[in-house]
Parts: sequence; structure tokens; C-alpha cells
Amino acid sequence: MTSDLLGAPGTPPTAQRMASTRSHHGDDVLDEYAWLEVKEDPAVLDYLKAENAWTDAATAHLSGLRETLFNEIKGRTQETDLSVPVRKGSYWYYNRTEEGRQYSIFCRRAVAEGETAPPIPPDGAPLAGEEILLDGNVLAEGHDYFSLGTYNISPDGKLLAYSTDFDGSERFTLRVKDLTTGELRPDEVTGTFYGSAWSADGSTLFYLTVDEAWRPHKVWRHAVGTTGPDELVFEEPDERFWIGVELGRSQRFIHIDVHSKVTSEVWLIPADQPAAAPQVVKPRVQGLEYSVEAQGDRLLILHNRDAEDFTLAEASVDSPAEWRELIAHEPGVRLDDVDAFHDLLVVSLRREGLTGLRLLPAGADPVDLTFPEPLYTVNLSTNPDYHATQLRLGYASMVTPDSIYDYDLATGALLLRKQKPVLPGPAGVPYDPARYEQHRVWATAEDGTQVPISVVCRAGTKLDGANPCLLYGYGSYESSMDPWFSIPRLSLLDRGVVYAVAHVRGGGELGRRWYDEGKMLLKRNTFTDFVACARHLANTGWTGAERIVARGGSAGGLLMGAIANLAPDAFAGIVAQVPFVDPLSSILDPSLPLTVTEWEEWGNPLESPEVYAYMKGYSPYENVADLKYPAILAVTSLNDTRVRYSEPAKWIAKLRATAPNGEYLLKTELGAGHGGPSGRYDAWREEAFVAAWTLDRFGLAG
Repeated sequence: MTSDLLGAPGTPPTAQRMASTRSHHGDDVLDEYAWLEVKEDPAVLDYLKAENAWTDAATAHLSGLRETLFNEIKGRTQETDLSVPVRKGSYWYYNRTEEGRQYSIFCRRAVAEGETAPPIPPDGAPLAGEEILLDGNVLAEGHDYFSLGTYNISPDGKLLAYSTDFDGSERFTLRVKDLTTGELRPDEVTGTFYGSAWSADGSTLFYLTVDEAWRPHKVWRHAVGTTGPDELVFEEPDERFWIGVELGRSQRFIHIDVHSKVTSEVWLIPADQPAAAPQVVKPRVQGLEYSVEAQGDRLLILHNRDAEDFTLAEASVDSPAEWRELIAHEPGVRLDDVDAFHDLLVVSLRREGLTGLRLLPAGADPVDLTFPEPLYTVNLSTNPDYHATQLRLGYASMVTPDSIYDYDLATGALLLRKQKPVLPGPAGVPYDPARYEQHRVWATAEDGTQVPISVVCRAGTKLDGANPCLLYGYGSYESSMDPWFSIPRLSLLDRGVVYAVAHVRGGGELGRRWYDEGKMLLKRNTFTDFVACARHLANTGWTGAERIVARGGSAGGLLMGAIANLAPDAFAGIVAQVPFVDPLSSILDPSLPLTVTEWEEWGNPLESPEVYAYMKGYSPYENVADLKYPAILAVTSLNDTRVRYSEPAKWIAKLRATAPNGEYLLKTELGAGHGGPSGRYDAWREEAFVAAWTLDRFGLAG
């Protein structure tokens, strides 16, 4: 097999067309680029390299701007920095970074007598008496990619379980380090998945493995210090379900969480009896989702039985399936999570598109934490201590850098422990949030639904239609794109770019209904909502249609491909990162990673002609036509196990052949996975690359 990899000078690669037919439900589809799915074919790698070479050539004029943007990101970031230490047992645990080094260093320091909180050096220097537990930079030596799958300290603080991935495939090797000697134990397990759980005494480690479709389906019990075969604890045969494992905060139970997109089941193992068989809390019922937290002799159950936006119940440890209501269902108030402490419950929720925290102290009235900004995100941060007297909170907005607070449970005082430093930008200008402003605006969708948009821009921005606008979207899996702070975003804002986030259906910003109305046979709402947001921003003076660049990744990349076909006139450019743009081909193949587990999100086109026709109607790759497309940049990774590199590769090839007058670029990371480059400097360069391309679309590359 060959490709006309490079045509005449100054022309992009041309992928060879090879006849391949897909047939389902009486529908025969010619897929001329299916050969790009064969990763092992040398011609595929040659083609991807040729596309990279073309992208390099086509963006060579942006090299200076890329370097400027990279230096702005780097210059505004305190490279030597330290996280707020978290107490667990007799140690303060934290991680830190050092200037010039890509990865975090994981550390701890013994708690001094009477110490309630250690001082945090403003320059990010190590704490006095520091003990380095794991240095990501040392582990990553000799590798182009590095990622941790688990980092887990045993309850007694004597052992560390950690796992590593060096190619982005998300297959990890698990090891155990003795923290008293600093030596590695003989334990080594290959092919593990994210996560792990210790027994209460640290004698046993539980971990996960995946099947051929990359679905975590088995829990194993490993006796620490051994190298022999481990014991299978739990196996999930239903291909719709994933499993997870963790030790609860109270350290009473090891939780095995089994879940599909719409159904849950939880099994418990007494943490002080690691050899015991797991016991189910409530056997699965199709459509019933629940999670479990242990508090003393009761279990807290967050569930959706007769409660679209979830309700909270309790059950005794001895009768876990008998649930009694604690918090009644309130439509429009989505209960996301519950965290149990010795004498406190914390409920994470969302109302009117914003996150919130509700504290339920034992014997006292509930407390809802509120904040003054119009847009913000608040969440419960790391709180490993079951007997905590303070709660660690995370807070950010689109203008307020990531902040860590401690909430004193006795006094109700909120103490700022640390705000992410933002160093002066170009010309030494200090960061001042007053130089920016954030807004919540609402667009009207095709069916009349009001869709929220979060907007951040320079203070005093005029609504005259002249502003360039970057519009971001996702809209799947009930994932909410809550307001977040971004140092790289400042480089766009300072150049006059309006940054907007379209909170389209399929996400979870406005509760479970918002999600349900953007999935399965209502998926088209995600795409039309996004277009409605773009039109609204243009019609109300925030920008103009010729001044909007859209950006999204993964399932948000599907959104990017869909809106390119649906409303190409609404955008000046589209950035699609690891984009799911050939969804029908992937969802039709149950042998691929994640496919079967995805049927409850997208539908099953193998069994349903209706789902097949609906997906075919919106699939970006299936619907490429001879249109005037905006400029498109697709970024992907060769080792991505979630969205195959071949999807954007096929999409760009077909765009170039079908609508040849467009500007289409494909950039493939040849040594990374779904998350892209692993090192922070590499990630900044990737962001600078995308930002430079985006600014070029706005005519701001000069």
C-alpha cells in the first residue's frame, strides 16, 4: 500500500483511496480511507509523518509567535512551586515542581507537635525536613512520555503503591516502595489500570486490570511482598460496565464500584478483613445509579430512584439495601456527590448552572456556602482525614486563579491558604483580575431552550461585533465545563480575544435533564445548541461570524466536526483535539476499546436501524461535503486508546479530497496518548501551537 504522501511543492499530502465497504441494516457505505485504521501498516505511519511535515511547513510563519506565547505562559507560571500540604496521619503530604523540570515531585514532612498547618514558602521551596517519596522527573528519564496511574500511600504511611506508563497507552506497571527504607519491594505487576486500594493494615493491595476492549473488568488482591500469582476478587462480565476500587475515607470498607452509563452497583469488603468476599449493597437495577459513603454504622447512599436530580438516603451497614431518605429530591438541584466525615456530611451540588457545597453538621442546621462572583467553581478538595476539624476547599473563576481555602467547622471562618501565583506578564505587568470581566449570557436554541454561555474578556470590551472570539464546547457524558482559570488564556485575552464557553446540552451544567436532552437520539441538540451560542454572540455584538474560532476535544471534537458540517459559515476556524469524528465506524465495532460501554451514551447502531440512521446523519466523517469549510486544525495522538488517531486522519483526508479549497491541518503526537504530551513544558508548547494558529485565524499573528 502506498500514498501520494507529498504532491507538488507547496501542496498537502494526498491519502490514497482504497475501496472498503461497510454494510449494516441494508446500507452499504464506501470508506476509502479505512486503511488508515491499520496502525501496524508502515504506510499509515508514513502518511501521519507526511501530514506532520505539511503542518510544520504550513505553520512555519507562526514559529516566532509560538515562541512568544510559550514564553508568556512560562513567564506567568511560578515554575518552582509547592501545593498546600494535606495532613494524613502523622505527615503533611504535598507535591512540588522545580524550574526547568517537567514533572511533579511528591513529598511529605512529619507533623510537628501542636502544628495545625505548616508555613508555605512563597518561593515554592521544599519544607524543612522534607522526605521525597517519588520524583516524576527521575522516573521519566529516558522516556518521551510519562504518566502515573496510581499514587497511593498505605494507611500506616509505610508503603507507597504507584504505577507508570511510558507510551500513553494507559497500561501501567504497578510497584510498591518501602517508605521506611526508600527501597522498592519485589512487587511488580504489569498491565494494570488506574487506581488502587490498600487494606487497613497495609498488608494487601487491590488493583484493576482491563480486557481487550480496554474496559476495567477485574479486581485483584495482591499480598504485599509477594511475586506469585494474585487472587481474583471480582470480575464483571457485562461489557457495558466498568469497575473501580478504593479505600473509603473512614477506612472501614474497600469499595468496588461497578457502573455503566446509566446503572450502578457497589460491593464492599471490610478493610480490616482483606481476604473477605465482597458483599453487594444493592443488586443492580437497570437505570438505577447510586454511590456509597460509610459513616460509622451507616452508609450514605446518593441515588436517582424516583429522583432525576438525585437524592440522599441512609442505610445501616447490616441492612444496606433498606434506604431511608435524608435529603428529598429537588428538581433543578443536582446532587453530584456526598462526602462523609466523623460528624459531618458534605454534599456537592449544582444549581442554576453553578456548583455549590452544602454542609450538614451532626446536630446542627445545614450550611450552604456562597460566593460573590457571578461565575465560579467551588469543590471539596483533598480531605483524607475522617476526623477533620477543617475542610479543604478548591475555588476558581474565569478571573480568580485556583485557590485553596480551609473552612473551620467550629467557627465557620474561611481561610485562604494559597492562591495559584500568576507572575507578571509581558513588560512586567502584574496580573490584576480587575483588568478582566466575566459574564453569563444566554442563547436561544432551535427548540426555544435557553443555553448558558460563560464569557471572559478584557474590562471595557465594546459589544461592537469587532472582537475576535474563541468559543469552547464539550457537551457529553454529563461532564460540566464549569468556570476555570487559565494562565495560557491570558495571552488571548490580552490580545483582545473574547473567550466563551458554550454550556450545551449533553453536559451536566443544568442537571440530569440537560444531559438526557443531549444524548442518544437527542444528540443533535448538542450541535445545534453550540451553533445557537455562536449566532447569539455574533448577533449581540460580542463578535462577528467571521471572527469566531471554535474549539473542543474528544467528544467535544465530535461537536467540532458536526458544527463544521452544520454551520460552516458561523466560524472562521475550528480546532478539534483528539476528535471523535468517525463515531459510527467506532461504535459499530464492539472489539474496539470503549465501544460497548458507549452504547448507553450514543445508542447501539448494531442492533437499532434507527440509531444507525441517526448517528450516520450527524457523523462528521460520514457527512463531509463540497462545502466552504472554515480552516480546520485537528490534533491527535498515535497511542490514544480512547479516540483512535485514525478518526481525525480519515476526516482530514476526506475533507481535503471532497472540499479541496479548504485549509486543513493534521498534527499527530507520535509518542503520546489521549491527554497529549505529558510534560508541563511540552504541554505549554502544544498550547502555544494551538493559540498561535487561532490568533492567525483572527489576523492577530503579526
